[in-house]
Order: sequence, then structure tokens, then C-alpha cells
Amino acid sequence: MNISQAARRSGVPAKTIRYYESIDLIPEADRTASGYRVYSDKDVERLRFIHHSRRLGFSVKEVADLLALWEDRSRASADVKAVASRRVEEIDAKIAELTSIRDTLLHLMDRCHGDDRPDCPILDTLADTRGCHDADQEDEAAETRRSA
Repeated sequence: MNISQAARRSGVPAKTIRYYESIDLIPEADRTASGYRVYSDKDVERLRFIHHSRRLGFSVKEVADLLALWEDRSRASADVKAVASRRVEEIDAKIAELTSIRDTLLHLMDRCHGDDRPDCPILDTLADTRGCHDADQEDEAAETRRSA
């Protein structure tokens, strides 16, 4: 099948397929005599695997690692689980960070009257360099806790 058919069947845009080829995430496609790429069902299966992995937030490097594990029939499932576990830890950290940001914004919104007056605690807080410094310190503390 050609690249547009492979793209349609895998859910991966043709441009992305060419990118994956360029970084060796997928093998270079066979070519017709006229130079067009030709993909097999196995290539589409690999592209679907990559697509699903990327949708779960795995980095290109992690996808390469997962592909290697997928293709290694003698691999231990514990190795696969470890990759997934690290991804879950990253997601949990991101959720905590986003929750903190959300809570801060909700707090600022509660302090804002939201009327015709020009006073705005949201803008005042954003302009307060001390407040930004405190937020930076909180970010550093959170990063330290995640690293521990």
C-alpha cells in the first residue's frame, strides 16, 4: 500500500510517517521502481503501536524502547511494566502541578470582584515580583520532592 493508505489505516499522518522513518522509529519503506514508498500490513501494525503509545504520552525515545520490547519475544513483562510505571509517575507529577495551578487561579478568582472596578487581584498578583519568586520557590520545592 502507498503512504496515504498506510496513513489512513494507521491513523498516523503521512508527514509523521516520513518523520518516523527519518529517525529510524520505523524501518525505511520499500520503494517502487518509480520511487514511491510501499508499506505492508506489518508496517501499519507498527505504526498503530507507535500511534497508541504516543497518545498515551510516551516520548519518541520511550516508544523506541517499547518497540524493542514488543519485538523481543524473550523480554520480561516486568521491563514493560517499568516503562509504564515511569510514565504514570510523570503523569501524577503533572496532575499535581496542574492541580496546584488550578487551585491558585481559583483562589485569585475568588479574590477578584469581577465587576466594573479596575482593581484586580489577579493582575496584582501576576505583577508582584515577590509573588512570582514565591511561586518559583514552590516549583523548586515540588521538583525536589518529586526527585526524592
